[in-house]
Amino acid sequence: MKVFALAVLLILTLFLRLAFGLQGPTPPGQPETGPGGKLATNKSVIKNRYGTGGSEYWIYEPDSPKPASAPVIVFLHGWGGMNPFYYGSWIDHLVKRGNIVIYPRYQGGLLTPREEFIPNSLAAIKDALTELQTKPGHVRPDLTRVASVGHSLGGILAASVAALAGESGLPKFKAVMSVEPGITKRPVSIPLADLSKIPGDTLLLAVAGDRDTLVEDEDAKRIYYESTRVPAINKDFIKLVTDDHGSPPLIASHRAPTGLDRNYDNGEAERTEQIGLANRRPGVTADSPQMPTTNALDFGLWKLFDGLTDAAFYGKNREYALGNTQQQRFMGKWSDGVPVKELVVTNKP
Repeated sequence: MKVFALAVLLILTLFLRLAFGLQGPTPPGQPETGPGGKLATNKSVIKNRYGTGGSEYWIYEPDSPKPASAPVIVFLHGWGGMNPFYYGSWIDHLVKRGNIVIYPRYQGGLLTPREEFIPNSLAAIKDALTELQTKPGHVRPDLTRVASVGHSLGGILAASVAALAGESGLPKFKAVMSVEPGITKRPVSIPLADLSKIPGDTLLLAVAGDRDTLVEDEDAKRIYYESTRVPAINKDFIKLVTDDHGSPPLIASHRAPTGLDRNYDNGEAERTEQIGLANRRPGVTADSPQMPTTNALDFGLWKLFDGLTDAAFYGKNREYALGNTQQQRFMGKWSDGVPVKELVVTNKP
């Protein structure tokens, strides 16, 4: 009887949802405070664009109030993501949290040779720091607090620029997060620097998505294992986990880290929309700004990087980024109180 009653209840629930358009549980919103949360130190962002082609870069500076100096985050986009609006939500979060963000274009176009990606990125970072240090009106960069974060191809570059910083005349990168990095294997063969050059006290995260069928997790593992000077206590390998408990589902695909924001459009949105880069989630496109473009997966990634940079820059919030802690793994709760599937954290991927 119990089995029969349960079956009837499930059928009735399904019928009510179909008949009355009732939705299942909804995913959690952005936390109010803490790493990855809404709390901001600055209300607005100063945006400037410099250079041309593969040497182009953007500088985003915190404002209202405008600080005298600020840490520096180098944000490296995925292949073809030259338009910052693909990552605008994350950039906006980082800057309003009190950081300068440098966004190297590194690709003049989709046919830019892969061998130019690392040199273009290094040159743009160096030029941007010179601009910030020498030209009037800028928030001065705190060169003792520099970090990199990147997605896809940008995940390879985030690790590579940190490895090459010392020999390239750049300040030390104190934190690195590579999200769904790829692809170094043939036939794509994106160059990856010698990661044994990353200093041992750097804090590092390599993140893969469980539904990332484009790059999978091979390069995330490479970055984790080839950063040989960084001890296990200072780095983690993390798997972002899909959860379809409610609606809309949280899908840890290759597009999960992107979050559109028209305020960061460089004017190329209409053209790049045609090659599909804006379709990060079903129904979300460059010309539908009313659709939500961030979800709990974004906020989880933001939490990891906020915690990582807080730990590297200020000696706080390490438990939100490293150590396989509950704070690190937690991804919020669905509206019915069920926890979102936790991040999977390991030192032996």
